[in-house]
Amino acid sequence: MMYDSIWDKQHEECGVIGIFDKTLDIPRYLYWGLFALQHRGQESGGIALTDGHDIHTYRGMGLISTVFEKGVPEDLGGHIGIGHVRYSTTGSNNPRNIQPLAVYSSFGQIALAHNGNLTNTRELREELDASGVTFQTTMDTELIVNLISRSRQNTIVERIKESMNRIQGAFSIVAMIKDRLYGIRDAYGFRPLCIGRTTTGGWVIASETCGLDALGATFVRDVQPGEVVEISEDGVKSYFYGKADRKQVCSFEYIYFARPDSVIDGQDIYQARLNMGKEMWNETQYDADLVISVPDSGNTAAIGYSMASGIPFNHGLIKNRYMGRTFIKPNQKERELAVRMKLNVVKSVVQGKRIVMVDDSIVRGTTSGIICKMLREAGAREVYMCVSAPPIMYSCFYGIDTSVRKELIASALSVEEIRKYIGVDKLHFISIDGLCRAIPGIPKEDLCLACFNNDYPTDIPVTNEEGEKYALE
Repeated sequence: MMYDSIWDKQHEECGVIGIFDKTLDIPRYLYWGLFALQHRGQESGGIALTDGHDIHTYRGMGLISTVFEKGVPEDLGGHIGIGHVRYSTTGSNNPRNIQPLAVYSSFGQIALAHNGNLTNTRELREELDASGVTFQTTMDTELIVNLISRSRQNTIVERIKESMNRIQGAFSIVAMIKDRLYGIRDAYGFRPLCIGRTTTGGWVIASETCGLDALGATFVRDVQPGEVVEISEDGVKSYFYGKADRKQVCSFEYIYFARPDSVIDGQDIYQARLNMGKEMWNETQYDADLVISVPDSGNTAAIGYSMASGIPFNHGLIKNRYMGRTFIKPNQKERELAVRMKLNVVKSVVQGKRIVMVDDSIVRGTTSGIICKMLREAGAREVYMCVSAPPIMYSCFYGIDTSVRKELIASALSVEEIRKYIGVDKLHFISIDGLCRAIPGIPKEDLCLACFNNDYPTDIPVTNEEGEKYALE
């Protein structure tokens, strides 16, 4: 299992984007869209483009700026492309696993990129192995594209629908053939996906609305759970391969994963995080002198706490924005030095103060303890910590890297024991009810809270009926 440096955070797997537009410079617009989605994955990235006959991929390790440091390809025409940024959950971090993937099939080439995690990967891989499939990667993405390409259904849409009914888990997918673009969302709606319209009459499919904004595209609607969206010369068609009785949108999209300027399933992310801060004030009523955040993920909730309490907010911790990706160090001393490289305390702000420090989550507790030590060294009188996620007690199987359960501090220690471990004077995790109140745009029953309460949605029936079809003009 790989972790993001010394940072005690969960990780969402990927960000995806697809563009269908006859007038835009598709490679350049894919680059800009992926840049806007870079927060969803920093290990690798790539794009796939069609010239109307063949599909070409351009992929590499690292940030999008590194992958295309020599510029985006300008030697291809065409009006369709897809792109991907990756953080690995299933599959190791190596060049073979960079997306999008492109394969040949009986109906021509197909390229596909996906965000999420399948829960029946082993069974499907064993089945395909037994039928003679040779795998080139260790990703479950390759399973999806193989299922589609090997289907015996007559049309590409029917092949996609059949394949989606065979895979289980959380996913959003963009795919393309030489003349069509597809967007697909899992039947529960765990992972986000939305549709936008370009200023020149084309279409964009993206993981988040911030990806549309970067291209000057106008949000049209979210892709619905269990929906296949097909974009072609004939416009946008919609098909449903399956649909659950209710959504199960990942609550961590609102807590941490999504950019604060995005809107997912009608809920403004920034407002939800402000609400989380306000709910934590209602639940704690701490008597303090100052509110600070652990940047950047705790910023908005900290502002919300300050607004509700009247306690002033200030920047007590400064983040080094030029520090690259590092990895867990083998001993406590080196781990602490790595945290100090990434964060520094503003002594004049915190000295002598009773501080409320707001962060989005505590996974293993290592980083929080080091930050508390740094604040005390800088002269903070007392440190009260508020966390805008409930205690993470269970591993996630739907595309988030929360490690094995034994490494989740809340699975073994009580809140009081965690408080002593990280060394703060007071510690509060937002309640599940408080979290749900902070996200009023999504009913509580439509939020996936399984990493807090182990309530996975296995009891939600999924129908395989096609459902409504409709077009967007």
